[in-house]
Amino acid sequence: MEAPASGGAGEGVAAEGTVNARNTGSLGRRMMLIAAGWISILLLVGGLGLDRTLTSLITRNFDEQLGYMLTAMIGSAEIGPDGEVFFVRPLGDQRFLEPNSGLYWQIRAKEHEDFPSRSLWDRSLDVPEDHYDTRPHVYDSDQFPGEPLRIMERAIILPGSDTQWMFTVAASREDLDEQIRQIRSILGYSFVVLGFGLLLMAGMQTWYGLFPLRHVRRAIQKLRTTGASRVTDPLPQEVEPLVEEINGLLAHTELQAEEARRHAGNLAHALKTPLTVVMNAATARAPDLADTVIREAAVMRRQVDHHLARARAVGRRAAGMSRASVWPSLEAVLRAVERLHEGTRFDLAGNHDGIVALEKQDLEEILGNLIENAAKYGGGSVFVTVDAGQDPGLCEIWIEDDGVGIPAAERIRIFDRGARLDTGKPGTGLGLAIVRDVVEIYGGSVELDESEDLGGLLVRLKLPKAVG
Repeated sequence: MEAPASGGAGEGVAAEGTVNARNTGSLGRRMMLIAAGWISILLLVGGLGLDRTLTSLITRNFDEQLGYMLTAMIGSAEIGPDGEVFFVRPLGDQRFLEPNSGLYWQIRAKEHEDFPSRSLWDRSLDVPEDHYDTRPHVYDSDQFPGEPLRIMERAIILPGSDTQWMFTVAASREDLDEQIRQIRSILGYSFVVLGFGLLLMAGMQTWYGLFPLRHVRRAIQKLRTTGASRVTDPLPQEVEPLVEEINGLLAHTELQAEEARRHAGNLAHALKTPLTVVMNAATARAPDLADTVIREAAVMRRQVDHHLARARAVGRRAAGMSRASVWPSLEAVLRAVERLHEGTRFDLAGNHDGIVALEKQDLEEILGNLIENAAKYGGGSVFVTVDAGQDPGLCEIWIEDDGVGIPAAERIRIFDRGARLDTGKPGTGLGLAIVRDVVEIYGGSVELDESEDLGGLLVRLKLPKAVG
């Protein structure tokens, strides 16, 4: 059998006659896409969280300054003889005295004139009159065009007065918004740089992590170009299982190639003698040429059948996952043999659920040879027992007859090709040889012994059970 041609050494170039396997994409690309996705998600979530935290901190600090000013206003305020509020001491921030400085205060009460800071100049703060907060209340306002404000207010009843005064302090948000913009800008640049750095690191990690696979590729190329039989280059432990499987596949392929060469050599050797006999008879123009051709052709046909049976068994074993139910195959074989040997009594007993790791056709061929031999050479009774042994990994089938049996000295030789002990009955002498070869190919065994119950031959057929 001619093996398929190997692929070419160049990348992306396949030798003529090869079939390129359909790939499922690049591992490196998959790893980079996963890394990029997770980095983007984590940076986005982390950036939003950090932005919210820092913005909150800056705003809280700004509000604390407003609260300090509001507290200073309340602490400096008193009610004058005219019932109006006034400050017993000036507020410390000079910006309250500068018009439109961005920092303002105002005190308001019903039925009283507003008491504003000089910085408000000709403007006033619109304070909602529908609520009075006894605790500081802070909010944003756009009541001054082009100058967003941050306002804090609190309602207070001063000593000596029953009036509820609304103390209000306001500050322009320009400084606060500028700080937030700077923080966000720094965060944005930092996270972009961090993202590119992480992607670069992921790319280097992917390249370095997948680099051993290039060693595997070179090692396989070395097998093809140097004739080595195994991958022996040192590789990382994560790749070792793959290398072990490759070496196991190589060993299996070598075994199959060796079996194929051996079968071809055996077949050629077996056909050589009959062909020589026919050639000599034809050259000598022998008068019995026709009989010689028929006789030698029958020999060659038996040899071809024998080696074809072995080749089929090897091919099916290589395909893997062979399974066959023993009981249905036995029943089918017994129905066929009963028609050929109507006077023989057949008994079948044992496990009905046994499943062996053989192809059904090979199992029935093995059973057919053994049961037909038992019927042919027995005395009229054949007893078949399934799972007679004790090995949990093997299905042992006993085939017993009540014939004369086979002497112990002949029980090994009888498996040789063409060996026959009873030449008075038709046969080729290849049945047991085929049985032994096919059984051994599947990892089983066949033994001959004496039947204690029937007194004839006992054939112990041991076949591997199917897994799962």
